[in-house]
Amino acid sequence: MASITLNNIVKKYDDGFPAVNNVSLDIADGEFVILVGPSGCGKSTLLRMIVGLEDITSGELQIDGTRMNEAAPKDRNLAMVFQNYALYPHLTVYENIAFPLRLAKSKSGDSTGGANGGSNGGSRGRSLGGAGGGSVDDRVRKAAEMLELTEHLERKPANLSGGQRQRVAMGRAIVRQADAFLFDEPLSNLDAKLRGQMRSEIAQLQRRLGVTSVYVTHDQTEAMTLGDRVAVLKKGELQQVASPRELYEQPVNLFVAGFIGSPSMNFLPATLKASAEGTGGAGGAGGSGGAVLSSPIGDIPISAEKAAVAKGHELLMIGLRPEFFEDAQLVDEAKKGKGAVFTAELSHLEWLGHEQYGYIEFEPDEKVRRLLADLAAEMDADELRPQVVTTLSAESRVRPGQPTDLWVDTSRIHIFDPETGENLTRDAEAGAELTRMAAEEREREIEVAAAKDG
Repeated sequence: MASITLNNIVKKYDDGFPAVNNVSLDIADGEFVILVGPSGCGKSTLLRMIVGLEDITSGELQIDGTRMNEAAPKDRNLAMVFQNYALYPHLTVYENIAFPLRLAKSKSGDSTGGANGGSNGGSRGRSLGGAGGGSVDDRVRKAAEMLELTEHLERKPANLSGGQRQRVAMGRAIVRQADAFLFDEPLSNLDAKLRGQMRSEIAQLQRRLGVTSVYVTHDQTEAMTLGDRVAVLKKGELQQVASPRELYEQPVNLFVAGFIGSPSMNFLPATLKASAEGTGGAGGAGGSGGAVLSSPIGDIPISAEKAAVAKGHELLMIGLRPEFFEDAQLVDEAKKGKGAVFTAELSHLEWLGHEQYGYIEFEPDEKVRRLLADLAAEMDADELRPQVVTTLSAESRVRPGQPTDLWVDTSRIHIFDPETGENLTRDAEAGAELTRMAAEEREREIEVAAAKDG
């Protein structure tokens, strides 16, 4: 395993366009870091610079503290798993997995030291569940057993399912005993059910091996479920790097808030005004600081702390995640006092069995419409419709087209400056604590996995 450090990395092409612009990132030994963002944000380019398939225009790449900018890919001891698997169709599963070992052996004449692909490979004992070396046959069969490929070793890739092919590609990376694994959208060619299965397998495998991993995806579900930390990129620039939970609960700006989460965070225009009685307007559950935010769904009471950061802004954007809402009839009185009740008419419902999504449409003015359109373009989305998505209990009997009382948790509201995108209500200390806790959990999970392997 190895740490990977990116210091002010820049990648400019011949036309001067910065595909990656001044990215700095420290990836700890054994950490699983996800690079996520919309198409064209530079995530794959950044991964290719780490592995050596793209030149670095400026900045410095270090692997275990050693500068690697000029090192050839073969000298970096990194294993890459590609989107298209990159398997040899004429070779069996066994020979595909063994290929990097055969190649190293032919170059070095040493089936153990040469196969490690680098000076550190032989000393990193957890690459094959504690094997730390062994013959080509031993290492291939141990990797196959780990990936449940033992029964398929004599088959050709054309006769395998997509998930099995991806396992073969991963097996080829495992036997190399590389210092780090690099994944370039490895699951994008699989169907939804198989992606879910492979996500779980990759996560467990990474913990079992304890190997440093960098994973590129545009799928935020993969990002949120796989990563110890997630680096969110936009137009070549790093927006925020944090644990999935910190990104979700304490996003640094409008872009991160809108990109992370499914369904996406709701954005509503709002203006700050004083509340004469401190009751709030949206159903009267206010009294939390003498101020409310006037929005398309009603007046939302906010705390004195939130009112202070909102003061002085002519227009605000408020962020409410769908799960902040509930059918008011299903909220107990104690909880109801922590939010506000408002009346709305749902345009339609989507029932999913365990929950349902209710949609509220609103008509924004032209300035807000432009803001939503610009944000949608940044997130590579077709559009951000002027609507509020609410996640309601499956028990709710609300119906579209009828006035409905809904409750919203106003204590969790985010307030953004629409001009800069900054999250005015972000609690940086609380966010950092969430990421620190995630790092501790990573160490614990790796230790548990190591203990199971003996």
